[in-house]
Amino acid sequence: MREVTFQELSQDFLTQLVKGAFLTVKQDDFVNTMTIGWGNVGFIWNKPVMMVPVRYSRHTYKMIDTVDTFTVSVPVNKDLKEALAFCGTKSGRDFDKIKECNLTLSPGQLVDTPIISDCDLQVECRIVYKQAMEPGTLSSDIKEMKYPNGDYHVMYYGEIVKAYYLD
Repeated sequence: MREVTFQELSQDFLTQLVKGAFLTVKQDDFVNTMTIGWGNVGFIWNKPVMMVPVRYSRHTYKMIDTVDTFTVSVPVNKDLKEALAFCGTKSGRDFDKIKECNLTLSPGQLVDTPIISDCDLQVECRIVYKQAMEPGTLSSDIKEMKYPNGDYHVMYYGEIVKAYYLD
């Protein structure tokens, strides 16, 4: 394992994000992951922060809205396209995506949420803020293109408590 700063993880995270990463949440004993293709890494409130958007319609929303942590696992040098596709199109309501995709969970080092250890880059986050989108303040072109059915996102801001590459 090689620990990295949020500045170091930004390049690999943002490069891979357009191809997909796994957002994982644990509620009680149930673990669910979903593919994310949007997000951000930055610095706010004197903290390194990762922002991940989750739509209200997602099963993950019902979980992440009740917990304090999440992890993001990024397959930088590994080909997990099939698993990313499955986890991005199937719901945790209907499938155990970890089992279906033969993904390996390992405990988070500083958070209760596990990581997907099949991925190289791991980010462990503690939720410090969440904000529902305000449709009235969104530009009309984005609203028409990305939200034609009104299925908006809630933005979850997680303080990055640990970021590292698995060897």
